[in-house]
This record gives sequence, structure tokens and C-alpha cells, in this order.
Amino acid sequence: MRGPHVPAARAGRCQAPPGQGLHPLRARSPPWSARLSKGTALTTEATTEATTEATTEATTDATTAAPTSPALNGFAAIGARPETVAALAAVGITQPFAIQTMTLPIALSGHDLIGQARTGTGKTLGFGVPMVQNIKNKEEGGNGTPQALVVVPTRELCVQVASDLEIAGRTRGLRVQSIYGGRAFEPQVESLKRGVEIVVGTPGRLLDLARQGHLNLGQVDVLVLDEADEMLDLGFLPDVERILALTPDERQTMLFSATMPGPVVALARRFMRQPTHIRAEEPDERRTVPDTRIFVYRAHAMDKGEVLARILQARGRGLTMVFCRTKRTCDKVAADMADRGFAAAAVHGDLGQGAREQALRAFRSGKIDVLVATDVAARGIDVQDVTHVINYQCPDDERTFLHRIGRTGRAGAKGVAVTFVDWDDMPKWGLINKALDLPIPDPQETYSSSPHLFADQDIPQGTKGTLPRASRTREGLDAERVEDIGETGRKPKAAPRGGRDGGRGEGRDPGRSSHGGRDDRPARDAAPEDNAPVLPKRTGGARTRTRGSGAAAASSAAEVGSAGSSVPHPAAEGLAGGSAAASAPGTSAASTAGGAAGSAAPSADGEAPKRRRRRGGRGRGNGGAGDSQGTITSSEA
Repeated sequence: MRGPHVPAARAGRCQAPPGQGLHPLRARSPPWSARLSKGTALTTEATTEATTEATTEATTDATTAAPTSPALNGFAAIGARPETVAALAAVGITQPFAIQTMTLPIALSGHDLIGQARTGTGKTLGFGVPMVQNIKNKEEGGNGTPQALVVVPTRELCVQVASDLEIAGRTRGLRVQSIYGGRAFEPQVESLKRGVEIVVGTPGRLLDLARQGHLNLGQVDVLVLDEADEMLDLGFLPDVERILALTPDERQTMLFSATMPGPVVALARRFMRQPTHIRAEEPDERRTVPDTRIFVYRAHAMDKGEVLARILQARGRGLTMVFCRTKRTCDKVAADMADRGFAAAAVHGDLGQGAREQALRAFRSGKIDVLVATDVAARGIDVQDVTHVINYQCPDDERTFLHRIGRTGRAGAKGVAVTFVDWDDMPKWGLINKALDLPIPDPQETYSSSPHLFADQDIPQGTKGTLPRASRTREGLDAERVEDIGETGRKPKAAPRGGRDGGRGEGRDPGRSSHGGRDDRPARDAAPEDNAPVLPKRTGGARTRTRGSGAAAASSAAEVGSAGSSVPHPAAEGLAGGSAAASAPGTSAASTAGGAAGSAAPSADGEAPKRRRRRGGRGRGNGGAGDSQGTITSSEA
């Protein structure tokens, strides 16, 4: 529900300084100050909560913006410090985008704000420039305690945001530290001890270091929540609330996101003071980037690899990101494309942090040109020259679709987004198509030989599913070294298992043999140690083995009893008595056992038969099978 009309003259804190500040590639959108001069008023959105959101809606216009003097830097025109302007100009950033032009005047004045814009429109510098502006470096009185905190949902986004902020604050010597999991604690703790001005981190590692006392958030003046809707999807909002509770109440809070679900809005109302809600598009404007061409094909699962291989050979294709729904599919597609000759690598959550960063570095440097990833790389990753994004599997919802295709067509560049929809995914795609108001309700059935595929993607005729050897010019993933980052939480690789006897004993008790057990034990005839009891040597007679009960068992027990003392052994008496009843009158149990064991006597040449190796553990016998199974000798084998 909209509140009363607010004239532009009364929006004192929201007025931008004079200047153009328009990116040359977005000439269709006049700068904010120009729109105000044309009579476009700001509007406020009244809420039923205690907080009132002042909503600034940027309207787009088909007219061409007023000419901008080439000597005038857009960031300087909206009040950025000369040091920041020089740092950005050194990397070729001279003109702000719409979201930056609108947020900088409000953020520089210290007000809380919510920035909402489509992915790929420059939200990072929208909060980065005012953050760098209001921070004191070491020469200006900074004591090394973090003065600004940026919370991001993923590790890859953490690395990128920290890099952008470091560029913006380079001329002033601002120290930026990235804090995220998968890396060793020690380097991050040492960096915090030396002192930093800006901390960029993921919620889990930030809380860990704060609880351990290594991270002091008591002097944070500027707090930014980037990609807040993704934090909601990943379940990070409770951790974010704990982090907010560790910061001072008197702070500037900025929240940036491409979409604004209800829980995110509720979080903003709880922890922000009258935030200004800025949207960098019209309410009825399409949520997809207009510079990205969208194609949707109904492809069979058995033919997707062939279709993908042909799209990767389209004319003018640059770096390409392929998104999959599962980690297993991600590995499978990356291996398949590598077998077909493409320089491909995978990025997903099951990989170690070192391997993930290795793949991203190789992708940014051009050593590989195909990055197969799960949605872990779909948020905020900004890589130049990404011309194609391919959804190998249909996204789950429209927000995932928007963030995936937002990896191309960034910063005014052109891009191509291709989505494969299986027959089972048609209901899901129907919901996405309706939510985004796309004109593709029924995707065309497409195979690797379909003529319209070659025409749509500008694929040379006769292209096959394997990259010709003459076109394999990329160095590959192996050309990028793996950084030793001291990964945590990763189990060491298990030793390779050999054959039946090769690797069984590895990792077990060192006293055991690697061949299964008994061969490495000391010989029975070896000399005893000094403190070891002297045991009688075993004679060379035949060795009998009993199962459960029987005459042989009685004989064995009787011999043990007679050898130990003159008193008969109780077990010998019981066993002998039980077996004597089955013997002929006048025949003792011992003689009966001796007759049973007669077949195991030494051979004629005087050599004892070879010892039969015992199999199984104790008690493997049936215990009471009767006298027919009572005696087993080596000769019976």
C-alpha cells in the first residue's frame, strides 16, 4: 500500500549531487538526478510495522540521457573521494551503474538502505564505495579493529567481494580480510591480530572466530548483508541474526539482494532503522537482463551431451558456465566434456576449497573455458567475457533461473542463456515461464541434429560432438597450480587398495601382518625373551582338531589333566565317562581316541604331515553335532 505523495523537494537526504553518472552502455536509463529534474517524484511505501520504508523506484526511460563530459568521472560527480575515484579509474571503472548512482548519495549520508536490482548490475560497488568512504585507515586513526563487515552466503562470493573492496581502497591502504570456511584458521587469525579495517566473511566462520575471541565486532560502523535471499535459501538467517547481535546498535546497515522474500523483509524491519528501499528498475519491467538472449530446448537426457558439445563449438563463444542440479551430474558432465576435447572443470560443494579456487582461477585466466558448476557458483560470481550460460538441468524455481543466467550479460555486455528441459521438467518450467512472463511456454523439441539448433546458436554445419584437435588450444586445469590453503574438515585420502593380499593390512594395527594375520608372528622355536616363561616345545606328532564334543575331545582334556598334575581334570572325567559308554567293554576312552587318531600317524618315511591351516575363529563348529564329526585330522583333508 503506497503512502501519500512526497515531493522531490522534501526528500532532502535522497537528493543526488549534480552530475550525470551514467554508464555509456546503459544510455536508455537517464541518471537519477536527470529523472528528478524531469519531474519524477520519489514515492514512499508505508508499512504496518513500526518501521517506515521510504522506497525509491528508479524509472527507466527510452530517451537518451543528457550528454556526459568525458573528462567528468561519474563517481566523482556523486561525491566519492578522490582516492576512491583514482583507485577505480586504475582498473577502468569510471561511470557508475543505475543502482550505484542511486545508492551512493543515500549511503554516503549514513542512512540505512535496501538495494534491489537485477543480478549483474553492479550492486557490490553500490555498497563498496560508501563503505570505503567512511572508514579510517591506519594513518587516519584506525586501530586495526574491524570497522566494516560484509556478510555473504558463499565462499566464492566472499573472495570476489573482498577483491573488489581491496581494489576500491587500494590507494588509501585499507586492509581487507576474507573470512570463510575450508581454509586453515591460523592465517585468518594472524591477519586479524595484525589489524584490518574491512572483514568479508561467511556466517559460519565469522561466528566461529567471534566465539573464540579472535574477531571483535564491537566497533563495526557499517554492516552489509549481500545476497540476503540466498542466505535465506541456505538457512543462514539464524546465524546472521547472531552476528547482528554482536555488532553495535548504532551502525549503518545496508542490505542488497536481487529478490526480496518475506523473511528477508522481516529481517530488515527488525535490524534496520527506517531503511530507504531502492529499486533500480520499473515495477513492470522484466526481471531478466535485456542484453541476454534466452533459448529453451526440450532435450532428451541421452542426447544432452551431444547438444552441449555442439553449442560449445558455436561461433564467437567465449567462456561458458554450465549449471547442473546435482554434484554427481556436475562431475559427469565435466568428465564427458573433457573426454570430448574441451578444457572443462567442475566446481561443487564436495570438492575441497583448494580445488574449487583452482578451477575458478583457471576459468578467470582462460586456461579452461568451460566451468561446470552447481548453484554454489550461481550467486555473485563475476567473470568477464562469459558469453554463454547453459542450464544442463532445469532450475528448481525462477530465482535460481535468474541467478544462473545472470552470470552472462553483465555490465551491459551481450550474453546467451540456454536451458535444457526434460519431459519430466515441463511442469516445473511452466511455473518458471509464467513467473518471469517469458514467451516460451512450450519449448521446442530439440536434438543434436536439429537444424534450428545450428541456426539459433550459429553452429557451423557439419559440427560433431568432439572438438577437433586443431581447436584444442587451452592449457587446461592442470596448468593452474593448487594453492596450499590448509584445508579443514577434509578427510585424508585413503591408501589405494591393492589385490587380495596387497593392501588389507594398511591402516590397521601395526603388529598385524598385511597378508591377513599369522605369517609375521615369531616362530615357536625362537629363543624366549629374558622375562618370558619357558614353554615346552610341541612334538612332531599328528595334530588333531575337534569340533564340539567327542572322544578326541575327551582324550585331549585327559592329556592336559595328566600332564599338569596327578589329579584328573574334571573335564577329562566328564568327557571320558560320556564316551566310554559308546566304546567296547574293557576299552578306555584314551584308547578309543588313540584309535580314532591312528589315521593321522607319521608316514613311512618318518615325516609328519603338513599342518592344516585353521580357518575361521573359535566356536565356528556346531558344538554338538555328535561323534560322527568329532574328529578331523589333517590326513582327512
